[in-house]
Amino acid sequence: MREISLDRLRTLVVVADLGSFADAARVLHLAPPTVSLHIADLESRVGAPLLSRKRAQVRASAIGETLVAHARQLLADTEQALEDVRRQVEGLGGRVRLGASTAAIANLLPRALKRLAEEHPGIDVQIAVLTSQETLTRLAEESLDVGIVALPQSPIRGLSIEKWRRDPVVALMPAEWTCPARITPQWIAAKPLILNDAGTRLSRLTTEWFSAAGLHPTPRIQLNYSDAIKSLVAAGYGAALLPQEASRSSADARIVTRPLRPALWRQLGLVFRADTVARPTQYVLDVLRSLRLG
Repeated sequence: MREISLDRLRTLVVVADLGSFADAARVLHLAPPTVSLHIADLESRVGAPLLSRKRAQVRASAIGETLVAHARQLLADTEQALEDVRRQVEGLGGRVRLGASTAAIANLLPRALKRLAEEHPGIDVQIAVLTSQETLTRLAEESLDVGIVALPQSPIRGLSIEKWRRDPVVALMPAEWTCPARITPQWIAAKPLILNDAGTRLSRLTTEWFSAAGLHPTPRIQLNYSDAIKSLVAAGYGAALLPQEASRSSADARIVTRPLRPALWRQLGLVFRADTVARPTQYVLDVLRSLRLG
């Protein structure tokens, strides 16, 4: 079955509004026979007259009024769709899909989203809670536009990976513990530990930090949620190693924070598709880059 052309529907609406084939032809910049052809084609598809002609006045029939009402909505929806696309092309609006870990979402994104809302209120950022590997996979599949991942990462064809933030990893411990000014692997390995889930980049970093000192401690529990880890530290369950940015998010008198010796750093990166970057995505990247130094 042939689809109904929007041009023909537009012709029907204009004829019904003006009550004249000739006036509709002038408004639409069409030849009068073309206007008649459009109406005839619609009537052929519907199988009934859409317009009645009485006393030189053209009016919509009952069936024609029904089709005219639907045609108005279809034409309005089409115009709105084109306007939405135009705004997205110009960077005035649109949707940007972003993937990041819970820690990045909780501790870093709020400032970026606040600034973006002030500067580009028409851009809608949809956030997915993902691991770095999940983020990279979905970017490669083009179901994400921007990702925040832990570095280093192996190059992936079609994706651009750039360094973003470098935050020190610090030790978080219950306030009732007597802690040295700097925390060494030997000191903290002897304590009950709350560490990140083994599948995370932070877990690999802390494992390497302990391994360099010849230590392989077994944590009491492994989690992938910074707030849950901090709650357990505050309750006295054990000590944790987290990026300093995460430890700043909410001060808690039940937790003490100390730097590590040797120092340990967590590097984050921004990832996006290397082909043409849409303006809304570019604006999101620009705002995130403004947080590069914390």
